[in-house]
Amino acid sequence: MRSLTRQNGLTLISMVIVLAVVGFFAYAAMKLIPAYTEYFGVVKSMKAVSEKANASEMTLENIRRELDLNYSVQYVDETTIPPSGVKLETAGGVRRLHITYDKVIPFLYNISLMAHFDHSEDMSRNRSGS
Repeated sequence: MRSLTRQNGLTLISMVIVLAVVGFFAYAAMKLIPAYTEYFGVVKSMKAVSEKANASEMTLENIRRELDLNYSVQYVDETTIPPSGVKLETAGGVRRLHITYDKVIPFLYNISLMAHFDHSEDMSRNRSGS
């Protein structure tokens, strides 16, 4: 009598398919991680500006100037965030610095990925005493 044992595991074709899927997502992650690293630099720059002693009295132009100085420290490309993406909103006596921008990342041939970034920081609190 022959023993009919069932083999378990991946065949060569299924292993290639699994590696292709893993490789695709690894490639996507390699393309997206720099954009998110840059976004965290933008957030750190916003926090640094909002923690200044005179942040509640700064004009939008002064805020943009301070952000540009902080961008170079945080390795943020100045061309990433357009001037129209930096807004100072005042509602109910609360001043908020709001930055919104889109980052288009070339992916494969004519396929691109777009990431939308949006962050607000409170500028009204006087943190000089903290």
